[in-house]
Amino acid sequence: MGLIAAAAGCNDANKEPIPPAPTARREALTASGTATATAAPSPTVSHRVAPPAAPRTLCSGAPLDRAMPTEKLGHAQAPGAPELGSAIAVGHGKWTWINLWAAWCGPCKEELPRLQQWQAKLAANATFQFVSLDDDERQLLMFLEGQPASGLKTTFWLPEGKTRDGWLSGLKINTSPELPVQILVNPQGRVHCIIEGAVEDGDFARVASILAQR
Repeated sequence: MGLIAAAAGCNDANKEPIPPAPTARREALTASGTATATAAPSPTVSHRVAPPAAPRTLCSGAPLDRAMPTEKLGHAQAPGAPELGSAIAVGHGKWTWINLWAAWCGPCKEELPRLQQWQAKLAANATFQFVSLDDDERQLLMFLEGQPASGLKTTFWLPEGKTRDGWLSGLKINTSPELPVQILVNPQGRVHCIIEGAVEDGDFARVASILAQR
């Protein structure tokens, strides 16, 4: 016991205190990044907030006053639904709202019930017609067949080809347009304006005011 204690005491006695690192070494460590340095305060950055986008006004420019195309249209319908002719009747003292859509187009399908509601509300002033730009006839027919009784069951149809290109070019619309597209034809049978993209519930008041014009 005494020897062990003495040995331990000797070891403690022989230990020498470790001197602190020289000032130059500490500075070198700090410069090399080994030691933690105090970060300089970040400069104040002024962020610019963009102003909110102005609400759009449909058909705000001068009327286009274009003639309707003369190319004949195809048509497609669910079993039991009425067949359409080969041309859209325009004029006759009413507005005509033409919707270009496709069964593969998500925004188009989301918009269809809205347009059908508008059709019921605005029946005194306008008729609504739908023109599919589907290329796959089976996909189009499956969509029409799957619609509820109150849904879209029949449509005009412009499959890819010369007829579609001629019909769209006649309206000065890109032959591969981003769907949906709305074409408003005035009571005299002339194209009043073209709306690119889907309409929203908030557009109804503006639409109603346009279709009330004579």
